[in-house]
This record gives sequence, structure tokens and C-alpha cells, in this order.
Amino acid sequence: MTIADASGRVLTSWGDKNTRSIATASGLAPWFSWSEGAVGTNSMGTALENRRALTIRQSEHWAEAFHDWSCGAIAVRDVVSKEPLAVLNISCWRNDLPPSAQKWLESAATHTQNSLRRRAHDDGTELLAAYTQARGKSSEPLAAVDTAGSVVIADDIASIMLGVPGSTAAIDPAVRWTPQLPPVIHATRYATKRAATDPGWTGSTQIFTPLADEPSSIGIRPVFLRGNLIGHLISFGAFTGEQFPQAETGGVLLGQARRIVALREENLMVLLDTSEVTVAEAEGNEVWLLTDEGKLRSAISGLDKLENDLADTGSFLRVHRQYLVNLSRIREIDRRDKGELVLVMDNPERTMVPVSRRNTRAVRRALSI
Repeated sequence: MTIADASGRVLTSWGDKNTRSIATASGLAPWFSWSEGAVGTNSMGTALENRRALTIRQSEHWAEAFHDWSCGAIAVRDVVSKEPLAVLNISCWRNDLPPSAQKWLESAATHTQNSLRRRAHDDGTELLAAYTQARGKSSEPLAAVDTAGSVVIADDIASIMLGVPGSTAAIDPAVRWTPQLPPVIHATRYATKRAATDPGWTGSTQIFTPLADEPSSIGIRPVFLRGNLIGHLISFGAFTGEQFPQAETGGVLLGQARRIVALREENLMVLLDTSEVTVAEAEGNEVWLLTDEGKLRSAISGLDKLENDLADTGSFLRVHRQYLVNLSRIREIDRRDKGELVLVMDNPERTMVPVSRRNTRAVRRALSI
């Protein structure tokens, strides 16, 4: 059995002496890297790219030297960022994995993530306390966000700019609000990287908000609990610390044009421009993309992760727990009874996408209706 970090590098291993000796000869030992980029398809590297336990049997390994092994693995993910933290792996030499292996892996990962979830809940409580304390000292619009940019609480004015409910605490990481202002998410992630290496860091930038034609400044102050970064306080209208630049698109520090990776077949990837994707639909852990090339499976598992990955493009909006839509591909809006909205997309099939009650306000604001 091995545990590897988020990059696929083995940290520790244990098992019977003979099997460990054989494993070490094959590179299945501490400090060896088992990322997919390093050794191709294998249980640890492939599990880091998936959201469920998986098994790689003998010749399914890309590396021929590992064809005598059958392995099962599962990634443990940060409950806030959804990024992998580590991967648990069980390997058997010249034998199949026992039937109980996958269930054990799932149980171990669930137990670990439950502990992480409780810690994230405590972090949310601390963020709320920091927000309350800061709210009493400032009249500027204020919000508290976690390290991934999800909103824990925002006052009535900040909530309008972020497109989230006002003065409504979301301490549990599972129910935190995704701001409908992508530059804020991108700025938060930048702040998270800077504060992780410099605890005294503060910063500010300029973003465009729905309330003004000119860019507005935001100040970001990291919040720590027992030396660990847990989130940030964002003040609208504030200047503080490092002045990091605004991108021409109105976001901050945006990279090059984004591509969405889809799978036409198991081993054939299709690189799509964001404009070619109309709708992303969740079916369990899989995400299906309605594209100009037809219906393709996303290489990213989980709609939450895809939404998170595309947040800084400003093009996609979560309109339902099952649907993420490209705002530029909406052709019509069907207003139903009781204020319900249905979006009609511009693809030849004129796909209809329901808008949940929770997301109606954000959709109306994004489409200016």
C-alpha cells in the first residue's frame, strides 16, 4: 500500500517485505513519481484525474514493467478547492485485487474527507467572525470568501455585485455561494497563492462590477487560523498592499485563450475553444458537453470542478445544479408560470435548459433582464 502527494510522488509505503522489495525494483517506493505525465496510465496518477476509486489491472498499465501488477487507488480532495491533496493506493503482484479493496479505499477516503469537511466548517465559522469584526470597523461593502473564492458571507451591497444572497452566511463548504463576478474568483486565487508563501501579504486590484461603467478597486486581506490560510476579506473600494494588475478583459491576471478538453473516444482528446461549447450537463460524476462537434464527454469529471476551472473566463454560468451554460450561446429566454425561466440555446437542436429558483437572480443579472 502506498500514499502519494497531489503530484503523484510516493510519500510512504508498507506491506510484506518480499512484495515491497519487488515494488521498489519497479519504482513503487517513496520519492518515485507516478503521475500520468511521468509514467502514463496507472492507478495513482489516473486517480488524481478522477473523482472515484478506480482499478488498473496488469496490461492496462501503460508501463510494460508494471504488467504484473494490479492496483486500485482513490484521490483525497480538498473540500474547498476540490483539488487533490493525496492519493491512496493498493497494489497486488501477480494477483487480482481482493473484492473488498475498492470499498476499503472509498471508506478511507470518505473518513479523511469528513475530517477535512469538519475543519472547513470550523474555518467558515472563523471567516464569519473575522467578517463580523471587520464589518464593525468599516463602511465599505465587504465579503468573506474561502481560498477558492466561494462566498461565505457578503453584506447587502457586496452581495449585489457578487450576485449572491445578501447577509446570508454559508459556513458549510458544500453550500457556499459561487460569485457571478469571475474576476473576483481569479483575484482570490492569486491572493491565495501569494498569502500561502507570505502570511503578511495584502493586495488590491481593479475589476468591473454590474453597478459601474468604470472599474472599481477591491482590497484583499487574508485570514489565518492557527497559522493556516482559510480565506480572505474583500473590501470594495479599498486600496491596500500590493497593487496587482487588471487584465484588458476586465479580469485580473488572465492567461491565454482557454481550451476545454473533451473525449471523443477513450484515447482521443478534442481541444475546444470555449465558444464551441454550448452547455455542460452533469450525469453523475461524468460531464457531457453539447458542442459544435456534437455531444462529447468532458475530460474533467464533476460539474463543480469544470465550473471552477472555467470561472475566470467570464463566459459560463451555473444555472442549475445539473447545468452550466455558455452565456454567449443563449438565443431565447422562455418565461414560465411563477417566474420560472428556461433558456433556449442557439445550437441546431435548440436545447432547452431549466434555471433553478436559486440561480434565477444571477441569470437575470448576467443577461440584464
